[in-house]
Amino acid sequence: MGIKAVDIKAALAPLRSIKMRGDHTTEAEANAAFAELAPFRDGAIFAGSFQGDSGWEKHAKGDEIVQILDGATTLTILTGDGEDVLELTAGMLVVVPRDHWHRFDAPTGVTVMTATLQPTEHTFADDPRT
Repeated sequence: MGIKAVDIKAALAPLRSIKMRGDHTTEAEANAAFAELAPFRDGAIFAGSFQGDSGWEKHAKGDEIVQILDGATTLTILTGDGEDVLELTAGMLVVVPRDHWHRFDAPTGVTVMTATLQPTEHTFADDPRT
């Protein structure tokens, strides 16, 4: 096992940011906008850029660490008490609790880096809990 440093800017340089991300975004478009920077536990460290709505996602195997590298996003996390809505900008970090539905809305664009355990469940349903 070789330990190596990752140049995040270099990893992001060849990627294509998703414009107006939404339920019409293809898997190929998403894959072209995100890079796997390094393996991490049962998942990886990812980085990518997009504009628009990510749809709902959740991770059953553990918490997800989200850091905003550039731009801004509204992160909505569904909890037992309703919704936690966080306004995030470059330099901010949040831990999304395990098995909580969450989504990003970035109308002006955002670049994120996440430590995400797999698998990830995705949906564009209005309420993913139903």
